[in-house]
Amino acid sequence: MSYDFSVSTCREDTNAEKYTLREELFGTEDVIPVWVADMDIDTPDFVINSVEKRLEHPVLGYEEVPSSAFLAQIEWMRQEHNVEFELEDMFHSHSVVASMSACIEAFSEVGDKVIVQTPVYPPFFHSVSHCKRKLLKNPLKQMDDGRYTFDIEDLKSKIDDNTKLLLLCSPHNPVGRVWRRDELEEILELCLKHNIVVFSDEIHSDLVYKQNVHIPFASLSQAARDITITAIGVGKTFNMAGFAMSSVAIPNEGLRKRFKEVYERIHFAQGSTLSHVAFESAYTNGKEWLEDLKVHLKKNYNMLEELCLRFPHAIKLIPIEGTYLAWLDCRGMELKNKDLKKFFVNDAKLGLNAGISFGREGSGFMRMNFAVSSTRMQEVIKRLEEALLLKYAN
Repeated sequence: MSYDFSVSTCREDTNAEKYTLREELFGTEDVIPVWVADMDIDTPDFVINSVEKRLEHPVLGYEEVPSSAFLAQIEWMRQEHNVEFELEDMFHSHSVVASMSACIEAFSEVGDKVIVQTPVYPPFFHSVSHCKRKLLKNPLKQMDDGRYTFDIEDLKSKIDDNTKLLLLCSPHNPVGRVWRRDELEEILELCLKHNIVVFSDEIHSDLVYKQNVHIPFASLSQAARDITITAIGVGKTFNMAGFAMSSVAIPNEGLRKRFKEVYERIHFAQGSTLSHVAFESAYTNGKEWLEDLKVHLKKNYNMLEELCLRFPHAIKLIPIEGTYLAWLDCRGMELKNKDLKKFFVNDAKLGLNAGISFGREGSGFMRMNFAVSSTRMQEVIKRLEEALLLKYAN
């Protein structure tokens, strides 16, 4: 069976965040929203069918997450990513950001330092600040080909005895890197040396393009397993953010105990009955759908790449290895950040994320979500092309 991603169901009549917030964020509803990281692609039919079947039972009361749901995820992680987790390692969470905040509380104290590697998804540094910890910024460094890597020497120079936790984004949002083993091992060596716990956000781990391979941080070695909290889930992979269900895997018993104390104090509870069913269905039935999706997403990215190659003086597209989030280097347009946003909103009629929101290292960049139907992507390309042609007509 092959899946068709040429069209998708209209979301403007729903309470979809990316549509309802257009006026607030962009000052107009006359934009195609390609910002927040959910897909304008229908959630798989096998997920919907499983929920419909559960609704044949008329009682939707409190339920525990069934072991079968976690076991389906554990088997998926073993087959797809060559990492082994046990049922006792797993915690339910309604979001990766909630898991991150709980880990900051569990593995550091007020005033301790937490490492973030910018530019990065904004809740990484917001969560640290809200928990009254100190941000230790270790900016990624950009290589000659546009890709990013870790700045290990910078990190070595900044770590001290008060550095307790590293927030790793893997694959990385927004720069699209899928970290190589040797890169991750350099991070591991430093964290082991300085007794630093690693919170590894791997929510985009299934969205990796050939010839790249996602390497879970916990799979590097037994020592890595003993310092790693892994956050994973179905939200990005299968466009299921609305089910508000992800998970946290903690193999080390000591770390698990510390996390559980915060987890129970916050009262994460066990989530939604329908989420349990959808979560299990995605991991049980999703392999073929996901493979077709990744082929489609890469075609969308290639369309954007072809356009940017026609305007290299204006926009350079950072090579992507994973995620469905394109990182656009617009510094060649020589616009201030507010004017860059205006160009995309007013001229191209597109709603993107401003790069500056990912940290000052994102100044002059924009992030585009290209997880849309091929029909919608063609319209996105058409609008951006017309705006660039008009701007550079002379």
